[in-house]
Amino acid sequence: MPGRQLSGLPASGETFVTHLECAMTGEHHAADRLQGLSAAGWPLLVRYDLDAVRPLLTRDAVAARPADMWRWPEILPVRAADIVSLGEVETPNIALPRTAARAGADPGALLVKDESRLPTGSFKARGIAMAVSMAQRFGVARIAMPTNGNAGAALAAYAARAGIETVIFCPDDTPDINLREIAAHGGRVYRVNGLIDQCGAIVAAGAAAGHWFDMATLKEPYRIEGKKTMGLELATQLDWTLPDAIFYPTGGGTGLIGMWKAFAELEALGLIGPERPRMIAVQAEGCAPIVRAWQTGADRAERWEDAHTVAAGIRVPKAIGDFLILDAVRSSNGFAIAVSDDAILAARDEAAQLDGMLLCPEGAATLAAWREALAAGLIGPSDRAILFNCATGLKYPLDDRAVALDRNGPIDLASL
Repeated sequence: MPGRQLSGLPASGETFVTHLECAMTGEHHAADRLQGLSAAGWPLLVRYDLDAVRPLLTRDAVAARPADMWRWPEILPVRAADIVSLGEVETPNIALPRTAARAGADPGALLVKDESRLPTGSFKARGIAMAVSMAQRFGVARIAMPTNGNAGAALAAYAARAGIETVIFCPDDTPDINLREIAAHGGRVYRVNGLIDQCGAIVAAGAAAGHWFDMATLKEPYRIEGKKTMGLELATQLDWTLPDAIFYPTGGGTGLIGMWKAFAELEALGLIGPERPRMIAVQAEGCAPIVRAWQTGADRAERWEDAHTVAAGIRVPKAIGDFLILDAVRSSNGFAIAVSDDAILAARDEAAQLDGMLLCPEGAATLAAWREALAAGLIGPSDRAILFNCATGLKYPLDDRAVALDRNGPIDLASL
């Protein structure tokens, strides 16, 4: 969206970003140049002059702006003229009343934030749109990324929009539709006989050799700023309150970390109070490093060996931001929970058949986790819970349940 006009920015067209901060050490890094990890090797977080922002970013100001991802210019790192956009709409919260009632909860207590409405059909569009915008700003010509599918598809699309070359590495069992989608947007895509962190090692080696910029999860500061808009949206959509619980499908955890950051910034600006939702990290039983670390009281998560699950998007054996995920979960009195593949597939079918909502497997994992948490008394039947459906279910294999019918023979219509 070159040249988009947004109110509240300094007259120079610059942003309110003051610096980048190492998430582990607190060390400051300059924000006016291309950055990857901090000098200490940890993710960098974007910091803003919130005192200067406070009189400008008011509830009325937000309400007067288009309801899309870019309505928060004062606490986003990108200049309006540098935005690379494919139309990032605000995504709706869809109630699942029959699903909730079947589980014994209040019909209005269960909401799905349906991120499948975004460009490229997944919530990866948020972070990638921001990261590509900033990469273009800093003159990046080639980007590489490891992906389980949807992030690579988003990167290929947004990089094409920006005129940036992409090289993308996927585990060899990545859904075929994602591979074809990446290639259709001009990305060079490679199947790798390994998991996403092993794909990431190839990307890191190429970046170190100067072949490309590494845009793996949390390896640069700006994807988290795009993902935090999910939390900003929730605040406005729920009339400047927050839900009781957020069930988030957690692989790299960028969105969970980003929303936690968003809530802190909103409170510092006086837009919300100190109340926070319980942040619940949802993983699959076949790949649950965050759950294991939460259960054992560890600050870091050990790599999960032999990772496997039908929910490919959360099959991340080792997340660089694990300590940030665990901090948000514990600070919010939340928890981490793992669900089986059978429970994931059953939840997908249930939401589709009861409430017409076709969840992706990762989104279905949050429904399965909510059901288990409700049954165990970890949440209450009237607690307002947000589940994240992070992509359209149409990107994933579905069972063929059609029955063949011969139109030329006798048809027993009453039996159909």
